[in-house]
Amino acid sequence: MAEDTFFHKKLTLNFRGQLMDLSTPKIMGILNLTPDSFYDGGQYQDIDNALLRVERMIEEGLNILDIGAQSTRPGADFLTAEEEIKRLSNVLPEIVKAFPDLPISIDTFYSDVAKATYDMGAHMINDVSGGNLDDQMFSTIGRLKIPYVLMHMQGTPKTMQKNPTYKHLVADILEDLGKKTQILVDHGGHDVIVDPGFGFGKTLAQNFQLLKQLDDFKIISVPVLVGVSRKSMINKAIGTKPENALNGTSALHAWALERGANILRVHDVKEAKQVITLHQHLSA
Repeated sequence: MAEDTFFHKKLTLNFRGQLMDLSTPKIMGILNLTPDSFYDGGQYQDIDNALLRVERMIEEGLNILDIGAQSTRPGADFLTAEEEIKRLSNVLPEIVKAFPDLPISIDTFYSDVAKATYDMGAHMINDVSGGNLDDQMFSTIGRLKIPYVLMHMQGTPKTMQKNPTYKHLVADILEDLGKKTQILVDHGGHDVIVDPGFGFGKTLAQNFQLLKQLDDFKIISVPVLVGVSRKSMINKAIGTKPENALNGTSALHAWALERGANILRVHDVKEAKQVITLHQHLSA
C-alpha cells in the first residue's frame, strides 16, 4: 500500500467542515434505539429519554455520538433499510436540532440509510459489515465525503459466531481492512477509520489475540476504533453479565489505549474519559 495514498498522518477527521484531532483519543458514545440490543435495548426509543441520554453523555465527555437503530448482536435478524430509516427519523432530527455542534455517527450497513441520515444531518457512518452487506456503501461514502468506520466482520450477525475460522487471524483481518481502505480511497472516500471488530466473527481467544496485537493495525495508516464495551469477551472471561462488566470494560480500554486505539466506542462515557485521562498522565 503506497504511503502517499493516505493522508491521516495527523489523525484528523472532517465532520462537514468541523475538524477533530485524534492525536488525543476520543470517545464515541452509544445510543441504541433498538428494543433488543445486548445491553441497553429499549431504553432510548422515546425521544425525551434519548435527548436526556445524549445531554448526559456530552456532560461526561462525549466526542462523537453513535446512533444505532438495528441490533447487530450475535443471532440478530435484520430490519429492512426502510424500517431502520423510520426508527432513526423519529429521533435523529431532534438530536441534530438540540445539539447542532455534536458530530453524529450512524451505525448502519445500508447505503440507503447512510444517504437518508446524511440528509437529516448525520456526519459519519459506522458500518459493522465493512461494506459486505451492501455493495453500494463504498460508492455512497465516496459521494458523501464523510468519515466512515470500516469494521471487520466474518459472516453476518446471524451467523458470525458459528465456528469463526482464520488461517492467520491478525494477518487475515489486516489484509481485508487494508484492501477495503484502498477501495474506499479509490471511490473518493476519505477519513477512513478501521475497527478490528471485537466479537464479530471471533472466538474468545481470537478477541484477546486481536487486542494483544492491536498496534499492528497502525500499518494501515488510518485511525483505529475499538469497541469492546460490556461485550461477551469480557463476560465469558470473568464470568459476569453485561450489566456488571464496567470494570472489565475499563481494563480493556486501558490496554487498547496502550496499544494505540484512537477512538473508544462505549456505553459508559464518564468512565472511559477517566481511563483516557489517566492514560495521558501515564504517557506524559
